Amino acid sequence: MTDTTKFSVLVVEDDKSMRLSLVELLEAANWHVDTVARAELALDRLTKAQPDVILSDIRMPGMSGIDLLHQLQGTGAPPIVLISAHGDIPTAVQAMQDGAYSYLEKPYDPRRLLSVLSHAAEQHRMQHQNQRLKERLTQLAGLDRTLLGQSKQIMRLRDDILDLAQVQTSVLIQGETGTGKELVARALHDLGPNSDGPFVAVNCAVLSAERFEQEMFGTVDDPSGYLVSAIGGTVFLDEICACPLPAQAKLLRVLEDKQVLPVGADTPIAANFRVISATNQDITAATSAGQFRADLLYRINTMALTLPPLRGRRDDLMLLCIEFMQQLAQVYEIPPPVLTPDDLTQLMMHEWPGNVRELRNVIERRILAARRGGGSMEQALQADPLPQDVPETLREAVASFERELISKAIRTHQGRMDAAAEALGIGRRTLNEKIVKLGLNKDALL
Repeated sequence: MTDTTKFSVLVVEDDKSMRLSLVELLEAANWHVDTVARAELALDRLTKAQPDVILSDIRMPGMSGIDLLHQLQGTGAPPIVLISAHGDIPTAVQAMQDGAYSYLEKPYDPRRLLSVLSHAAEQHRMQHQNQRLKERLTQLAGLDRTLLGQSKQIMRLRDDILDLAQVQTSVLIQGETGTGKELVARALHDLGPNSDGPFVAVNCAVLSAERFEQEMFGTVDDPSGYLVSAIGGTVFLDEICACPLPAQAKLLRVLEDKQVLPVGADTPIAANFRVISATNQDITAATSAGQFRADLLYRINTMALTLPPLRGRRDDLMLLCIEFMQQLAQVYEIPPPVLTPDDLTQLMMHEWPGNVRELRNVIERRILAARRGGGSMEQALQADPLPQDVPETLREAVASFERELISKAIRTHQGRMDAAAEALGIGRRTLNEKIVKLGLNKDALL
């Protein structure tokens, strides 16, 4: 081990001769050693130093090694290895069940001590490096901006997305309306190995039953259905429970055979794409009721993600509110309105049945009201815009409507301007001119 990679240990031992003996052994093995004589002092030392492992006696005056273990649980502290006298072994075993890395009985074997400490330190460094890598990937991928929040649920969701992105397995995303299911699907695609391929989003609920198969699988005359269009990329089947039963059998065959047979055709088309599905319904209940095929469910839910409702992560509410206020105030070219105590009360009391999407719409209504010099969060929470939210002139109304449509298209297509222009039915040049004329900031929208 070189000086640049040598491990560090904090020794917590009240017996001076034992402490000096441990220091001599560890330094001879090229460890960086820091010591304290009492467990209370270890808590203060950990705020200044970042050892790879803690080596602590169990029995000490004041705070014991067991007390130290319990005090550090859940804080991200390094692993703890305990030194126990023979009579302390049952206590040490219980401490391992409570989270200690290991224990050593006095008199300890020096080689075993060094081996246990090295394994603990290596594991800690690996976990720390993995966490830093995940945080870096989250920042690079923009997940910390796309999926805003610091609650445990949303942080775990970001970790799950990073874990699942690199595998090609199918994923089922479950969550209420407005929780961001398509955002998660896009993140899985953008971080995956097929990110250069197409991302084809299909809302199964808006496809008519009569034309579902033609649009999904294509026809002999026009085989470019949704599934063929997704070859080499990802197909996102939103509201998968709305898929008609006859089409479910054909969809299952596509997923099993990796071939698409257009309606009326005899020759299938080889199709390799990732399938991400989503639903806001209880898909298990739908399966039990005979509305959804069990074999298709088993095929699409190899991995499942459940998105938390906004009311279940109220700690993120103000963070989301402030972010949306800043974004939309920039779009509508006004300073963000100051939130009053009553505004905060209204936000916290609301149940948010429409989740993050509803919050964004509420904030947009609040910003529009602020453009007219008035408004409150209580008024913005009402479903219908107030008369003072409506622009006075036709020109202002048209500009406001265009601004909203263009902003939505840019966000929907993740800043891909050609795709946004096509969705709006205008040319790329016209879109650029309107962005300049309306004062839109593309970066702020994303």
